[in-house]
Parts: sequence; C-alpha cells; structure tokens
Amino acid sequence: MADAPKAEDKPATPGAATAVPAPEVITVRSKRVACDGVGGALGHPRVWLEMGEADFVECLYCDRRFVLAHGSEGAESERLAPGVYEGSHGH
Repeated sequence: MADAPKAEDKPATPGAATAVPAPEVITVRSKRVACDGVGGALGHPRVWLEMGEADFVECLYCDRRFVLAHGSEGAESERLAPGVYEGSHGH
C-alpha cells in the first residue's frame, strides 16, 4: 500500500497568495484614519485611509491594519476624524 503524498511533495499552485498577518493591528474609533508608519525618518508620507463599508483598512505603505473598535459604528465626528492619533505612540 502506497503512502499518501505529503503537502511538501505537491507542486506549488502558481499565483497562490499566502495569507500573511498584518505586522501591526491598531484599533481605532473612526472609519477615517491617518498613517505615517512609525513616524520620523523611519516612517512614510502621511496618508489618509477610508474604511468605507468594511470594518478595517490596511496601509499600502507599511501594511498596518486599522480595525474599527466594536461599538464605533455610529456617525463620525469631525473632531474625532483624525482618530488614528488616539494611542500613546501617535497611532
């Protein structure tokens, strides 16, 4: 009786993307957030990101994932719109 082929014996599927977890997940209270990487010389230009109908958005520069906090689905306030700057490290 022959052994079943192992996963490493199978050829890789061309074009198959591997799910890689976000390097950092930041919980925010607004669907509109700003990201500048880690800031300073190691960061990237500040970009504003919109979640739209989703409950998260990822930065195209640094792959940070901004996740809407549970219970934050209400109307947005312009005072809270730059909501990314809520934490101790500016995000």
